[in-house]
Amino acid sequence: MALKGKFITFEGIDGAGKSTHIESVNTFLLARGKTVVMTREPGGTELGEAVRGLFLGRTMSPHTEALLVFAARREHLETIVWPALDRGAWVLCDRFTDATFAYQGGGRQLGFERIQALARWVHADFNPDLTLLFDLSPDAARERVAQRGELDRIESEAAEFHRRVRDAYLQRAQAEPTRITVLSSEQSKDTVRSRVLVCVQQLLASEN
Repeated sequence: MALKGKFITFEGIDGAGKSTHIESVNTFLLARGKTVVMTREPGGTELGEAVRGLFLGRTMSPHTEALLVFAARREHLETIVWPALDRGAWVLCDRFTDATFAYQGGGRQLGFERIQALARWVHADFNPDLTLLFDLSPDAARERVAQRGELDRIESEAAEFHRRVRDAYLQRAQAEPTRITVLSSEQSKDTVRSRVLVCVQQLLASEN
C-alpha cells in the first residue's frame, strides 16, 4: 500500500506516559511544515468512540474485546488514517494493533496467533512507519495511573495482567526492532522527549 504520509504509533502500558509525547511530536512536525492528524484507538471516529465507551466501561469476553477493537480499527483506517496518509499528512495514533497483541493477546492470554489472523484480515499490507513503545514497570505505572482518579475497566486489572501486557509489548519489539523503538519511561520526561524527537527526525530524513 503506497501512501504519501507517515504513520507513527505510540504504545505502552497505561501510565507509561505515551500521551505526553504525542503532543511533543505534533509540535515538532508542525514547526517543520507538516500536516498532522492526531487520533487514538479505540476511537478516532464516531463509531470508534462509541466502541471505546463499551470497551472501557462494559464487561465482555476477551474474544469480544479483540473483535470489537478490530471492527473499530477498520472503520478508523478507512475514514481517518488512510485518507490522511494519502493526502500526505503525518498521522500520530495513540495505540494501534500492537496494543491488541499486548492487551488481548498477552494480557487476556488469547495468544498472538488469533490477533495476527485478525490483523491480516483488517490491514494485511499496512503497518506503522514507526512505533514508539514507552516501557515502564507495572508497579510504577500503577502509581501514576492512581493519581488520575477513577480507573477504567482495563486500568483496574490486577498487576499480573499488566505484567503480561508489558511482556507482550517487549516481545513485539524484539520481533520487529526496525519498526518498534523501546523508550524507558523510568527516565526524565526531557530525556525521553529528546529520544523521541531523534526517532522522528530520522523518519523525516528518510523522506529525502
